[in-house]
Amino acid sequence: MDNNITNDTEHSHAMSKNQKLVLLSSSSGFGLENMDVLFLSFTMSSMIASLHISAGAAGLIGTITNWGMLLGGVIFGFLGDRFGRVKTFTYTIFIFAFATALMGFANNIYLIYFLRLLTGIGAGGEYGLGITLLAEAFPKNKLGKMSSIASVGGQVGALLAAVLAAFIIPNLGWHALYLFGLIPIVLIFFVRRHLSESNEFLKSKQEQTISTAEAIRKYMFSDFQTSYQSIGLMIMTTVQIAGYFGLMNWLPTIVQKQSGLNVAGSSLWMISTIIGMSVGMMTFGSILDRIGPRLSFGIFLIASSIMVYLLVFAHTTIALLVIGAIVGFFSNGMYGGYGAVVSQLYPTEVRSSANNIIVGVGRAVGGMSSVIIGILMDQYNLMVVMIFLSVLYLISFVTMLSIPGIKKLSKKAKLSANS
Repeated sequence: MDNNITNDTEHSHAMSKNQKLVLLSSSSGFGLENMDVLFLSFTMSSMIASLHISAGAAGLIGTITNWGMLLGGVIFGFLGDRFGRVKTFTYTIFIFAFATALMGFANNIYLIYFLRLLTGIGAGGEYGLGITLLAEAFPKNKLGKMSSIASVGGQVGALLAAVLAAFIIPNLGWHALYLFGLIPIVLIFFVRRHLSESNEFLKSKQEQTISTAEAIRKYMFSDFQTSYQSIGLMIMTTVQIAGYFGLMNWLPTIVQKQSGLNVAGSSLWMISTIIGMSVGMMTFGSILDRIGPRLSFGIFLIASSIMVYLLVFAHTTIALLVIGAIVGFFSNGMYGGYGAVVSQLYPTEVRSSANNIIVGVGRAVGGMSSVIIGILMDQYNLMVVMIFLSVLYLISFVTMLSIPGIKKLSKKAKLSANS
């Protein structure tokens, strides 16, 4: 039925009405969350100037946001597995929308820290629930592509942030930009009206014999193998988030200093990078479903390690636009793949918790890159920053090769492609 989410369309090419609604809702949620994250990127320089704070203190704003994402991920991931994905999804949107809008009235660094923590709590819960809705709406052999499409929707939010920043900040100031954080409220009414829980989730709840907390322990941390898999995936997402937030939070500022671009000019650079990300996500999602995670992640991680280093040698606007797009293609093309992999490695009972905990830890730890890069910029030069990021991608590559579950998924993808 259209009002229930199923995985019965293993060989169907046409999406059902409900699948389209799930994809639209998840994609919109990711887009609005990403818009909020990029608001911080574009207002960072203005905040430093108007509040007279150091680069380290400014970097801590992004880090606190990511700590909130971990807290929200744990709380709302558990609630999503315990009570249902749909209503929980709307609560997360409500929290990060209002917390973002209140930033428009914040003139104290400590109030900003609090509001960004609250924003992170809402945004952190939203990710795993959106991915879980997708995982229970589409067959596993299409999940890489669908999660990547939803992640591309996230980049639409980033583009919207770039466009708004270019027009709002020079004319109305950085506070006014955050008032657009109320836009996600519209999505709440859409989700509540059109989506219902999946058959897979409802069946799982009927058959579940242990508590949600016990299921999380059993499937994620019960022995060495499950713990190693969970921790390994956390390391990979930590690197992914470190690269993403480190680049996106600081590179607008770096670009302004390195090439003398104004806010509008750095917005153009960001748009180029975001377009590169979107193309990379669509490419990665397709090859993930076809050749599996081991080879697809391997290619993109090695390429990311090389390309971030090349940013050091871009000193003209054209060079920055081209290399920025290529860096975006590889370094963030992988983003949608993590949710697809986690959703296949963990069962329905803990799917939203697994996604939120693994990505939440990645956000909390990887978010420290904002502070680390701020310190490196104060003490060293851009070359040191890019070497730091390049080494991180190599660490993720080695970790990925050592996770047995990823190897098994790759074998399944190969068998499916050959059948």
